[in-house]
Amino acid sequence: MGTGFSIDTPLKVARYGISSVVSVMDDELAEQMRGVYCRKNDLEYIEIPEDSEDKRARRITAYLNLLDILVAEQVSALQKSAFEKGSEITRYFEMLPDSPLRSDYTAMLAQDSEQEKLAMQDSLRKQAIPGSIDVNIMTKLDSDNYDKNKNKLAPEFADAMAALRGFANSTLRSSIIFSAGLNRRLYAYLTTFEDFFPDSNGKLRKTITLKVSDYRSAVIQGKYLAKRGLWVSEYRIESGLNCGGHAFPTDGHLLGPIMEEFAQKRSEMVEMLHVFYNKALESNDRTPISSPHEMLVTVQGGIGNSEEQELMFERYDIDCVGWATPFLLVPEVTNVDEAHLAKLIEATEDDVSLSNHSPLGAPFWSLETSASEENRLARIERNRPGSPCPKGFLVSNTEFTDVPICSASRNFQRRKMKQLGDAADSCDEMADVREKALRKSCLCLDLTGGATLKYDIDPKATPAVCCGPNIVNFSKIATLEEMIDHIYGRLCLITNADRPHVFIKELSLYVDYFREEFQVASDEFTEKTAKRFLEFKGNLNVGIEHYRELGERFNQEQKERFHSALDSLFEEIDSIHAKIESATTLSLLARLA
Repeated sequence: MGTGFSIDTPLKVARYGISSVVSVMDDELAEQMRGVYCRKNDLEYIEIPEDSEDKRARRITAYLNLLDILVAEQVSALQKSAFEKGSEITRYFEMLPDSPLRSDYTAMLAQDSEQEKLAMQDSLRKQAIPGSIDVNIMTKLDSDNYDKNKNKLAPEFADAMAALRGFANSTLRSSIIFSAGLNRRLYAYLTTFEDFFPDSNGKLRKTITLKVSDYRSAVIQGKYLAKRGLWVSEYRIESGLNCGGHAFPTDGHLLGPIMEEFAQKRSEMVEMLHVFYNKALESNDRTPISSPHEMLVTVQGGIGNSEEQELMFERYDIDCVGWATPFLLVPEVTNVDEAHLAKLIEATEDDVSLSNHSPLGAPFWSLETSASEENRLARIERNRPGSPCPKGFLVSNTEFTDVPICSASRNFQRRKMKQLGDAADSCDEMADVREKALRKSCLCLDLTGGATLKYDIDPKATPAVCCGPNIVNFSKIATLEEMIDHIYGRLCLITNADRPHVFIKELSLYVDYFREEFQVASDEFTEKTAKRFLEFKGNLNVGIEHYRELGERFNQEQKERFHSALDSLFEEIDSIHAKIESATTLSLLARLA
């Protein structure tokens, strides 16, 4: 959910058995937060300076080790606390969903014998275990680094490579989550760390999670890793469009059919990967494992209530559902300053857009009323467009320089403005040039703003907020308990009575995307373009047919609303398809002429 928002979330929720994810792409922020928490806990803080050798990996390791230590201390204190109203251990068990462990807790409360109650409490204390402190690396953020003489450093000092080393060398027993697709050199680098291979008991100290857009992507990446003796313990399906931050749209493949394919083929996939995995272990003189490791299939992206969550479990055999965007309105869990909490509460669909702000070139969900966007526009108004680029994690452009620079930087934008301005023939064209050249935002710095403001690291920070479109359905601050109760159906925090079902919302986003992609391509329509759009339409229609069948399980009122939305979106797709056919015909006639 962005660099700064969850950088210290494990210290707020892990002791209650809640797993969370820390992005480690910003080693400077990790180092700053280590300083904050060392001082807060009266621990010695020895800075790892900017100019120190392997500083990126060392800073990440040091911060993750600190999280590990502090969470262990929190859990120990929780397990020792009294079972009384408001205590840490009572909070732990009261937040649990209906489960055998929750039933054991309820039985303990009802126990009359004091001796039996104490024995039951001792058993419960041992079962109050922490959530996982997982770590995310965006595989595309793997820029090479250079020394002060602009000589390229060895590959292991590239951004993602060093971040992986930072996690691998830490004391955490958790998962590394790779998002944004296959990075061959990064995946190959995994094989240099023993923690990702089974130990003498066949156990994995550290596990691998892949964020995937569909089953095909999961198989390709899973096979690539299995052939190197690396097992993927979790495939995390994320909606291509109904998510927060960077979006990676599919060619019309929708969440329901994607999960259905996983449900139908999971056993086959496990068996196939297990064969490749054991062959690779044997070829590297490692002991093969008789039974496959656990392989979870999880999902995230726009899920908004307990009914939708239960649908994922029951219909698609999903192991776990991830929640992110709604937690931006839970101040005790994530880092959002008061001004942006107010903006999120007031946000409408017009305020949350799939923008072109990211220097990576991928679509990016962002709050358009954020201080980051205000600052970007103010720089343009002052005729000083672009950021000074103080962090440089998104450098990738070599259009004007030999050493990559960021397209949101002042260095790039001034050069781009001049290049495009020289080619502009009119004032209107020049205005369009400015808009295209200057739309990129300084995400490296601004996505840390929520944390750097909160902890007074940078009082002048101008935060960006990369919430998903689901934020418009929540419009009040919540406590951790309230959000957990909402997730498990004990409370409803949704304030938008007209909120569409998660599947309908994703489909509508894809229809909008389909229309916009066609409009962009319509000026230079080709046979290849037409084929792609027809495949896109076909995939959307496959999804609609799947959802028509799924809708039969809903109650009458839900079914009518669900099917009505499907019919409306189907008509929109047909309308776009008619325009595609017309454009294809015109293109063919033009070629014949």
